[in-house]
Amino acid sequence: MTAAENVCYTLINVPMDSEPPSEISLKNDLGNCDMSAFLTSFSPLEKGDVKLKTEALKKVIIMILNGEKLPGLLMTIIRFVLPLQDHTIKKLLLVFWEIVPKTTPDGRLLQEMILVCDAYRKDLQHPNEFIRGSTLRFLCKLKEAELLEPLMPAIRACLEHRHSYVRRNAVLAIYTIYRNFEHLIPDAPELIHDFLVNEKDASCKRNAFMMLIHADQDRALDYLSTCIDQVQTFGDILQLVIVELIYKVCHANPSERARFIRCIYNLLQSSSPAVKYEAAGTLVTLSSAPTAIKAAAQCYIDLIIKESDNNVKLIVLDRLVELKEHPSHERVLQDLVMDILRVLSTPDLEVRKKTLQLALDLVSSRNVEELVIVLKKEVIKTNNVTEHEDTDKYRQLLVRTLHSCSVRFPDMAANVIPVLMEFLSDNNEAAAADVLEFVREAIQRFDNLRPLIVEKMLEVFHAIKSVKIYRGALWILGEYCSTKEDIQSVMTEVRRSLGEIPIVESEIKKEAGELKPEEEVSVGPAQKLVTEMGTYATQSALSSSRPAKKEEDRPPLRGFLLDGDFFVAASLATTLTKIALRYVSLVQEKKKQNSFNAEAMLLMATILHLGKSSLPKKPITDDDVDRISLCLKVLSECSPLMNDIFNKECRQSLSHMLSAKLEEEKLSQKKESEKRNVTIQPDDPISFMQLTAKNEMSSKEDQFQLSLLAAMGNTQRKEAADPLASKLNKVTQLTGFSDPVYAEAYVHVNQYDIVLDVLVVNQTSDTLQNCTLELATLGDLKLVEKPSPLTLAPHDFANIKANVKVASTENGIIFGNVVYDVSGAASDRNCVVLSDIHIDIMDYIQPASCTDAEFRQMWAEFEWENKVMNTNIIDLNEYLQHILKSTNMKCLTPEKALSGYCGFMAANLYARSIFGEDALANVSIEKPIHLGPEAPVTGHIRIRAKSQGMALSLGDKINLSQKKTSL
Repeated sequence: MTAAENVCYTLINVPMDSEPPSEISLKNDLGNCDMSAFLTSFSPLEKGDVKLKTEALKKVIIMILNGEKLPGLLMTIIRFVLPLQDHTIKKLLLVFWEIVPKTTPDGRLLQEMILVCDAYRKDLQHPNEFIRGSTLRFLCKLKEAELLEPLMPAIRACLEHRHSYVRRNAVLAIYTIYRNFEHLIPDAPELIHDFLVNEKDASCKRNAFMMLIHADQDRALDYLSTCIDQVQTFGDILQLVIVELIYKVCHANPSERARFIRCIYNLLQSSSPAVKYEAAGTLVTLSSAPTAIKAAAQCYIDLIIKESDNNVKLIVLDRLVELKEHPSHERVLQDLVMDILRVLSTPDLEVRKKTLQLALDLVSSRNVEELVIVLKKEVIKTNNVTEHEDTDKYRQLLVRTLHSCSVRFPDMAANVIPVLMEFLSDNNEAAAADVLEFVREAIQRFDNLRPLIVEKMLEVFHAIKSVKIYRGALWILGEYCSTKEDIQSVMTEVRRSLGEIPIVESEIKKEAGELKPEEEVSVGPAQKLVTEMGTYATQSALSSSRPAKKEEDRPPLRGFLLDGDFFVAASLATTLTKIALRYVSLVQEKKKQNSFNAEAMLLMATILHLGKSSLPKKPITDDDVDRISLCLKVLSECSPLMNDIFNKECRQSLSHMLSAKLEEEKLSQKKESEKRNVTIQPDDPISFMQLTAKNEMSSKEDQFQLSLLAAMGNTQRKEAADPLASKLNKVTQLTGFSDPVYAEAYVHVNQYDIVLDVLVVNQTSDTLQNCTLELATLGDLKLVEKPSPLTLAPHDFANIKANVKVASTENGIIFGNVVYDVSGAASDRNCVVLSDIHIDIMDYIQPASCTDAEFRQMWAEFEWENKVMNTNIIDLNEYLQHILKSTNMKCLTPEKALSGYCGFMAANLYARSIFGEDALANVSIEKPIHLGPEAPVTGHIRIRAKSQGMALSLGDKINLSQKKTSL
């Protein structure tokens, strides 16, 4: 039986705190009134009797499910309950007849069941369509041919009933009877085929067609051939079944593809999104022709744009990404890049992110110009909307995409840079930092764009609001201004941004009317800053009791300095030194040289003076004083060595960094392309479909069945290379072998929920009644439903399933006990305590990547830290690989940076959970050579995460894996 044919059962809820009733009391409840009186009278008392019977019948059903036999009640129910016409009673009776034992111990049918059979023959001829339909559904579950045989004429007659509910259930009944007992209705396929030809109702046609697919595929194909041109007019439920049939037929017999591919093309135009999605997926598996791939991709894109649900958009986008992974399909998709970009109209950030990544992967020299035009329009749009967190992030995504386009296609950079540089003055520092990084790379790589970039930089320089962006802009202007005019322009902009000098005197004059005696200034504890090069700069905090004054009218650089940010002053000093040294080499007149140098030195001196005064909120740090003093000394001496260091070495360092970055990107792209390109070697074995083992037919598996299994959480994961790694590794023993009840659990993790399949074995010679598995959870776990109690015969066993929902990545613990009553014993309930089940955090963590800037930002923001280190591994690289394998984290540090051997290693690791939680780790380890070659690695791993549970869980996992390592 396939997963699609599993039947659904009714759930009956009863209070568990009540005592189970006895068989005698149930007999009284079920037969407490005379039937003739009931049928001729409708007094309130007798209506109450029906309610009493309903409750009693529910109790009977629950007791039988719990293992009670209750043979004496069968005739009572046949006499007093079966003739009732109440619909609730009839519905409960269907459940009762499904579960009640219908045979004697030797396998013969009980005589009483003949009476039941006659009652259901009458129900199949009942004027009420609900009773007929529900009876037909019940017959699908019967496994006794002797009961079904007398009912066959009535079932056949139901195919001609006026109501579609009866007809469609009659088709299902005939299908299950034909599948289980073909001799009862040997002409079923022919009967259903004739029914299908004359039927008008969509649901009935769907059921009939589904039966023909599984029972007689040739007849199904014959029917489809007669109406293949009208398929578009059918209802969506029938269209879905037709798609499934075509897929299965072409899957089993590829020569049939030409016959049905036109039908699939037509179904791409269906009004139902589900049909379009399935038809597009089927078309891709049936044909790899460019027209077929283009039609399917176009269909996917239309679905993404028209569907409002973001989850649907992401799922369909994944299908497009899968298409792109195929080398022969990629070129077809490249022509659809502009259509894919229509998806950017969706406001959801995750959809936009995936869309931009897909467009970037597909961009080529043919369509890059159009792509850049669209992205530029999107960037301008983000500037006009109200500020929102997602808008800022979207702008960053657009900037990075344009950055990547310009690096891959240098001709586009000239069009992109003017638009992006407007965002250097943006309030969102992250977006402005991305633009600055792009500009820095562009100005270094593209010599012809340098004049344009410098001109644009000078235009927006005065409007920059962030001190970090200001520092970067100063560096770029100082490094790449190469003409006299540009150098003079930079100096003018710096003077404009600094305001009137000397700063101290002008500020004192400004406050002349408000001056008070200078108050004592206290210096607080030192605070550490990290420079662009990764080194530490010390900055002490200064607190003054003088009231702060509003500074809206101050120029930006002056404002930064008065706020106590003298790190930007050190950057300014370096920039002034660079342009002054370059000016000296460009201009021959000594007077002009000296004048320019003197102006630069004056600016540095006035900043030093300001730093030493009490005007700024924080005083200047010693590091910044040293830097500015050094620049003053360089300008006063103007030695050729310093000229080389300031004007050549800095640029070479940037060039080395960018080339290393580019090399790393090319390497990763090469690895990706190698994964996608399937190369067949001369000595590779040829695989013949007829000789292929079942487990090797991964590409030939039934995709419909696989997708259904995935939806039900029954995906067959690929087993690990280790032959011992199997499901047995997931089995946890919960009790001891000597306990009266033995229990063990198989823990199946399926993304956001955990299924516990608990095997419970009765090891005693007594019958255990109301045997209940009681579970509780610790951490972000939630038990979905309480497992129902059951009755275990002596030395019997049963499987109990429990579902647990997972809310976050944290080490969860499931604990509990098994409680039961011993049949016939007067003692209290017995209890067996279970061992704890620890949920492995690794089932939720996946490797991910992020930029260095994002890593540093998250590292600064995350407050929970855990430090671990305890291993016996003696090799640095081996230790790093072991950590990556045991934590599912990805190493962000380039391979090139980790190559070689120096006795020390530092690497950044990153991972993300399926719940969107980030986990960071910094590995800082060394090999203590003085302790000998066999000495273990020392150092530490610092783990940071937003939540305490994530940091602690990851630390525990690393500690555990280190201890398990055996050399």
